[in-house]
Order: sequence, then structure tokens, then C-alpha cells
Amino acid sequence: MTTQPPADASAPDPTGPAQGIVRLTLQGNMFTTSMVTPTVRINGYPMPASYGTQDIPVWAGPTRVDIETQWTRTYGQAGLAFDVAPGQVVDVFYAAPYHVFAKGAIGHTKQRRAGLAPLLIGLAVFVVFVGLVIGLGS
Repeated sequence: MTTQPPADASAPDPTGPAQGIVRLTLQGNMFTTSMVTPTVRINGYPMPASYGTQDIPVWAGPTRVDIETQWTRTYGQAGLAFDVAPGQVVDVFYAAPYHVFAKGAIGHTKQRRAGLAPLLIGLAVFVVFVGLVIGLGS
């Protein structure tokens, strides 16, 4: 009796559907963005992801990438729909917002983080308030 070696699960199936690559870049890192890595879903399926760039194989055809971040609540939601041709590499960039009340930014080029102006205004108001309290206490 001859035994066959097990099939390599990582080898592409030449008879299966054509594939492409989503080159996903989660901008920032755990110190500048969030200690919790954003949640990534491709065509509704959760994908493991980390800050930086990673290549994710997908079936050729319509593709949707949805990303959100969570801290005390879910925020930074963003989604992008596009087509992937067989063998094509599609760049997708995501930037989480500066605070939990803003949406995330997603696109095919590097993204700017949303919500900087409200964050700076809130910090300025806080600093003025603390300055008034200290000044009145003296």
C-alpha cells in the first residue's frame, strides 16, 4: 500500500478561483494610535491584523474592507469597496481618529487622521480652565 504525502495547505490550488492581494496598512502603532489593534473584516470575515503593512490574499472580484477601533466603545468605523483582479495587489490604508467621536479614514493612499481640531480645542479649554482655577486659588 502506497501512502501519499499530505497536501501542503499553503500551496495555491491551481484549479481554484483566481486570487489577488489586499495590501493593508494600519497606520500608526500601539503608542501613537491605540493599544488595541483595530478590528479588520474583509467581505464580512474577521482577519488577524497588526499595525503596519500586511498582505492578505482574497478571491478576485468585489471586495469590501471594514475596519473599526475599540476602547471603551467602538469608534473609527470606516469601509471601502473595490474590485480585485486576478493577481492584482490593491493598497488599502486606514488611519484611526484622534478621539472616539470621529470616524476613521480609509482609502487607496495614505490617510490623514480625523478629529485633530476638536481634540486641540478641548485641550486648550482644559488648560484655560485649570489656569483660572489655579489663579483664583492664589
